[in-house]
Amino acid sequence: MKIISNPSSNPVAADERNKKVLEPGFGKYYTDNMVIAQWNENTGWADAKLEAYGPLTLDPATMVFHYGQEVFEGMKAYVQPDGGVSLFRPEANAKRFAKSAARIALPEMPVDFFVQTIEALVKADKEWVPKKIGESLYLRPFMIATEVGLGVRPSNHATYVLIATPAAAYFNADKAVTVWISTEYVRAALGGTGEAKCGGNYAASLLAQKQAAKEGCDQVAYIDAVERKWVEEMGGMNLYFIKGSGKDAKIMTPKLTGTLLPGITRDSILTLANDLGFKTEETMISIDDWRDGVKSGEITEIFACGTAAVVSAVGAAKSIHGTWQTGDGKPGPITNQIRAGLLGIQHGSTPDKHGWNKRVI
Repeated sequence: MKIISNPSSNPVAADERNKKVLEPGFGKYYTDNMVIAQWNENTGWADAKLEAYGPLTLDPATMVFHYGQEVFEGMKAYVQPDGGVSLFRPEANAKRFAKSAARIALPEMPVDFFVQTIEALVKADKEWVPKKIGESLYLRPFMIATEVGLGVRPSNHATYVLIATPAAAYFNADKAVTVWISTEYVRAALGGTGEAKCGGNYAASLLAQKQAAKEGCDQVAYIDAVERKWVEEMGGMNLYFIKGSGKDAKIMTPKLTGTLLPGITRDSILTLANDLGFKTEETMISIDDWRDGVKSGEITEIFACGTAAVVSAVGAAKSIHGTWQTGDGKPGPITNQIRAGLLGIQHGSTPDKHGWNKRVI
């Protein structure tokens, strides 16, 4: 399998593109090109095509519209000190993409082929990569069931698409977010699709997100579906809790139970925190632990992490049981240290001891 390149013959003018890259927002503008690849059960994956960004034409009876067979990924390309561009742990995204696809009964894309498509688009649209620290080219690979038919069964045809958008920080790093702890809605249950990065999980979270907004909160934090007391994750991010301060601090995150998305940023932070000399733990954390920990001062900082947000401090939590502020409600020193350390590796200003960066240009 290879990439057939037929890039846009009418790219955005340089002045206009540069203006958009300077103030990118998130998902506001899209690059000149995209990558598309087709799969069917008889012949497998065909060559991918890099072509001009544009609409997809699909029959109204295309299966994805009716049965939700869809998965996606989120990853980033970062400018380096010499002006080059690197991807951050693309093989990890490729493996998770394949695992998500298998859970939704879609075909698994080979890791090498997945990474080739990412590299091809970044090379073609390299001028769209923002230059500021904390900004990036956000890459969105996704796969949808594209067989035409209304029978409830796995599709025998799938389409892979890759698009990209220049991205600023998802949240203001100098400001902590407030989260709503949902006791009414759950994100996932054992045996469900919690470990898969599929659109249905996010669609199911939107009602709780509306509820959070009504309560004056930025995001939703979910608890488990069985005992209804164990903290799992936020709508699109994993959570971290810090006990203590300084080098004696312990950095904890809810352990993977089969209902949480195995975040690549989450995994990277566990390693980075150990590199920085902190103790880390993957464990079960209850709502009571959260409430009592911040009230006693034992929990000194909380932050959320994900590809889009990187690291974002959680200043307060609200629920039907009350409001709990963490510390002074502002980003704490360890949260800021973790964020700076991760961005330093991603942007190439800090040594990459683990070989996470993959140079593209």
